[in-house]
Amino acid sequence: MKRTSVPKSTYEFLSQLDVNNNRDWFNENKKRYQQEHEYVVEFVDELLGKMREVDQLSNESGKKSLMRIYRDVRFSKDKRPYDPRFAGSFSRIKPALRGGYFFRFKPGETVVGGGFYGPNSDDLKLIREHIAQDDEPLREVLENESFKSVFGALMGEQLKTAPKGFDKEQPAIDLLRYKSMYVFRSFSDEEAQSSAFLEEAMNTFLAIRPFFDVMTEYLTTDLNGMSLID
Repeated sequence: MKRTSVPKSTYEFLSQLDVNNNRDWFNENKKRYQQEHEYVVEFVDELLGKMREVDQLSNESGKKSLMRIYRDVRFSKDKRPYDPRFAGSFSRIKPALRGGYFFRFKPGETVVGGGFYGPNSDDLKLIREHIAQDDEPLREVLENESFKSVFGALMGEQLKTAPKGFDKEQPAIDLLRYKSMYVFRSFSDEEAQSSAFLEEAMNTFLAIRPFFDVMTEYLTTDLNGMSLID
């Protein structure tokens, strides 16, 4: 069956897990979890299939695209063992294509988006050098009314001052401070449960592409415009 939404039962299970976040309750409801997980896998498989028609992705399957629901609590003060959400990502095939798509299904906090989460130091340096040299291509995307109507403002962790090697008076300092850069669109639980959600999630991913195109150009060329791809 083609699954075009995340079922209401999935959100109900996650809401109950949030209230009963302990191993005893989870083990008693393990079959429910497995069923809801399967529903989400079916939806993500559909979304992955549609995205493969328009982009090159390295993901093998919807199931392997999902994150674990189990939390790593070894170094956390919060010892709740489960993260009451289903979330995952699609990765574009490097080195020619950059950026990653992200989705999270959680009561009251469902989002679909993408970007660059914690890029390595070499990539971040190259991004900043390109922005410092010419920030106009990126600003054109971020300030486009259609783009803003879907995603609002650019998100991501930022430095409080200028990054090392860059002048704090640099005109593009607002963009240079970002350590991660991403955008997302929020959906209500009802929207995620609607039969239109698959198409809306797909359209949201497609709306990110202008952002990915600019960032891919930054990450695959040097400051003279020469390709860095062998």
